[in-house]
Amino acid sequence: FFSPSSAPSPQRCAAPMAAPAATSANAPKETVYVNNLSEKVNQEEMKKSLYAVFAPFGPIIDIVHFKSNKMRGQAFVVFRDVPAASSAVRQMQGFPFYDKPMKLDYAKAKSDATAKLDGSYLAKVREERTAKRRAEREERKAGAKKEKAAAPKAPREEAADAEMAAPAA
Repeated sequence: FFSPSSAPSPQRCAAPMAAPAATSANAPKETVYVNNLSEKVNQEEMKKSLYAVFAPFGPIIDIVHFKSNKMRGQAFVVFRDVPAASSAVRQMQGFPFYDKPMKLDYAKAKSDATAKLDGSYLAKVREERTAKRRAEREERKAGAKKEKAAAPKAPREEAADAEMAAPAA
């Protein structure tokens, strides 16, 4: 079990971890993607614990952690600069956090917090992207409903439908 008072210092984490440091598939960024987090910890406690663990590496701008099915067990930690994020990724890879080894990588895209700091954040673009994704999701749902409705019925279902449609004698 992790407690914020047992947060590792960068010096303590300099030794190799149990899990080998994976090479990152993404280019170094200020945002670190954290995976394999415990799903049993409530959202607020998880954010505080992530802050306590990653704060020794540098200033943290934001921590994003959701409990939705799609994002469970995952979080994003946004540092002020790339060297702090790089140090965290190298040294915290495989660190046991709530009895599970953390998996870290750099985020694929620039975070909103970073974009706001450097002036490249465009709320309108984000809203358009969100609307587009929502429309695509609705389209997929509608397509799935059509496929389900068009699927052939089992023989028993056809017989039951025929009995219901036949006039009572």
